[in-house]
Amino acid sequence: MTTREPLSCSGECPAEELLRLLAGRWKAQIFRQAVEGPVRFNGLLRQLKGSTKQSLSLALRELCDAGLLTKTVIKIKPLHIEYTLSERGEAVVPVFRRLEQVRP
Repeated sequence: MTTREPLSCSGECPAEELLRLLAGRWKAQIFRQAVEGPVRFNGLLRQLKGSTKQSLSLALRELCDAGLLTKTVIKIKPLHIEYTLSERGEAVVPVFRRLEQVRP
């Protein structure tokens, strides 16, 4: 009997890291919207059916903490906040696109 070595990316696998960062409720959907352009909280709340203010706020905070999104306060009337992809977020877009192409 032979044993097979598990596939390992030894910490260098971008797909594995992206999956870990996007794990959780709403994160992948938020990231996908941010790929298309800047997103705002209320817009996301309307687009993501079933989301709540609390769950959306948590997901946005975690994406910002992971360095995938940048939070920008727009100081014109009315004051609002936009979330855009950071440099790190832009760097993982090709990996995200490739993962979207994989269908079971």
